[in-house]
Amino acid sequence: MNLSLRDTGGGLLLVPQFTLAADTGKGMRPSFTPAAPPAEGERLFAYLREQADQRHHPVAAGQFGAHMQVSLSNDGPVTFWLRVAPGSGA
Repeated sequence: MNLSLRDTGGGLLLVPQFTLAADTGKGMRPSFTPAAPPAEGERLFAYLREQADQRHHPVAAGQFGAHMQVSLSNDGPVTFWLRVAPGSGA
């Protein structure tokens, strides 16, 4: 936990997943109204990818809007959920 991604020589995988914005508080089906419109989400994901490519190597990314199957094995003492408040400018 005391080393950065760059320090360890690790890679970065970016997965666009709008379903993380699902509102499941009411009814039988999730609502995706909290999510950005698809064009805005795609623009933001492309920007994130550009920034990551400038700072890290290697960087891999999923395709925005595609059906993807991703599996993950956490290997470490903790898992962090990173969340930025809307309108924070971060």
